[in-house]
Amino acid sequence: MSDFLWSSAAMAEAMGAATQGALPEGIAGISIDSRTLAPGEAYFAIKGDVHDGHAFVEAALNNGAGLAVVEAAQRDKFPADARLLVVDDVLSGLVDLGIAARARLGAQVIAVTGSVGKTSTKEALRRVFEAQGETHASVASFNNHWGVPLTLARCPASADFAIFEIGMNHSGEIEPLVKMVRPHFAVITTVEPVHLEFFDGVEAIADAKAEIFTGLEPGGVAILNRDNPQFARLEARARECGVSRIVSFGTDMASDARMVDIALHPTCSAVHADILGHEVTYKLGMPGRHMAMNSLAVLSAALLTGADLALAALTLSQVEAAVGRGLRHHLGIAGGEATLIDETFNANPASMRAALSVLGAAAVGPNGRRIAVLGDMLELGPEGAELHRGVVDAVQRENIDLVFCCGPLMRNLWDALSTGKRGGYAEDAAGLESQVLAAIRAGDAIMVKGSKGSRMKPIVSALEKRFPGNAALDAAAV
Repeated sequence: MSDFLWSSAAMAEAMGAATQGALPEGIAGISIDSRTLAPGEAYFAIKGDVHDGHAFVEAALNNGAGLAVVEAAQRDKFPADARLLVVDDVLSGLVDLGIAARARLGAQVIAVTGSVGKTSTKEALRRVFEAQGETHASVASFNNHWGVPLTLARCPASADFAIFEIGMNHSGEIEPLVKMVRPHFAVITTVEPVHLEFFDGVEAIADAKAEIFTGLEPGGVAILNRDNPQFARLEARARECGVSRIVSFGTDMASDARMVDIALHPTCSAVHADILGHEVTYKLGMPGRHMAMNSLAVLSAALLTGADLALAALTLSQVEAAVGRGLRHHLGIAGGEATLIDETFNANPASMRAALSVLGAAAVGPNGRRIAVLGDMLELGPEGAELHRGVVDAVQRENIDLVFCCGPLMRNLWDALSTGKRGGYAEDAAGLESQVLAAIRAGDAIMVKGSKGSRMKPIVSALEKRFPGNAALDAAAV
C-alpha cells in the first residue's frame, strides 16, 4: 500500500494532463499556497482574485514541491526539466481530480450547508468521527468553487468518513459542488435572512440551500431543522429530488432528534436529547443554544452512519470554538482579567443574535460589563437598515451593558440604543479601535463581531496586544 495521496500517473490520468520533467512516483498532499506548501506536495497554480499562482511555481518547486500543475498557455515560462502536469485550466484540473477522488472513495460522506453554523457543525462532525475512524474534513471554510474540489482532491482513499462544508451567496452555486461531493447525508443547519442582496427573500434562500439534495446519493438522508420556518419548504424540495428519508431535529415534539432539556452555561451547555429513539445526556464544549441545536444534527448523522452514539455524545464535550467563531481569550488588565470573545469571521442577523445570546450568558467579574463591539452586517440589500436597527431587541433581551458600533449600517442600531447603552460610534473599525481600548476594564466580557468586509479583526488584535494574557479557551470549554 502506497503512502502517497496520489501517484503522479493517476493524477495525470484524472486531469487529462500532459507531463513534463522527471515526475516523482507520487505526491504527499496538495497545496494552492506556495508559502505553506510541505515538501513532496503538488502545487496547483490557481488564478486568484489578486494573484496568479503561476508566478509562484518556481518558488514552490525550489521549496520541495513534488510537482506543479500549470496551464498550457503558460507552460513556456518554465524550464524544460521542470516537474509539471500541464492542463488547459488549473481550476478545472483540480475539479477533475476531486471528482476522481470521490470515485475512489469508500467512506460515508456528509455534506453540511446552512445560513448559520456550517463551519461549527462541520468541525463538531469532524471531532465526533475522528474518535471512530479515519476522518477527512474541509479545512477552515473551504466551501466554495475551489475549496470543495480541493478538499475532495485531498481526501485519502482510505478514509472511513468524509465531511464537506458547502456554501453559497447566489442561487445555483451549491448544485455543482454537491454533485462533486455526492454525499450520503446532507445537513442543513438553518435558513435565515442572509445574502438578501442577491435573493428575493428567505424562501429563495431556502430554495438555494435545497440544491444540496440534488447531489445526494440514492438512499441518502436529509437532516433538517424542524424548528426553522422553512422546514416544510425544504422537506418538499427534498421529496421532489427523490429523497426518501428525512430526519428532523429541534425542540418540536415531532422532531426525530429532539432537545428535551438544556442548561446553558457561560462556556458550555448540558443537553438532554432523544436521538432517533435513543436518550442521551451530554456536555457540549461550546456555549449557545444555537450550537446545542446543531449538535442534534451531529448526533443524528453519527447514529445514521452506524457510529457509536454514546462515544459521539461523549466526544462533543471536546468540541471547541474556532478562531473568529467564538474563540475566547483572557486579557490581562490592571486589577484582574477581562474575557474577549472573537466572533469576527462573519455576521448576519441570525448569527448576530446568537453571538449576543452567548455574550449575555458570559461570566463577568465584580463591576464587569457585557460589551458588544459590532460592525456592519453586509449583503442584506434594501432591508439592511431595518435589520441592523432590529438588533436592539437582542441587546435588550440579553442585558448587554454597552454597545460600540461602526459602519453606516450599524448607525441604525446606534440611533436605536438608549443613551445608557451607547459606548461609542465610528464610521469604520479603525476609528472605533481607540474608543474600545480606552473603555475596557477588569471583569468585562467583550464580544467583537461584524461581516468580513467590516474588518473587525484588527480590534481583536489590538485588544490582545494592549492587554496580553492567556490567549486560550476557557478551561471549561476544552
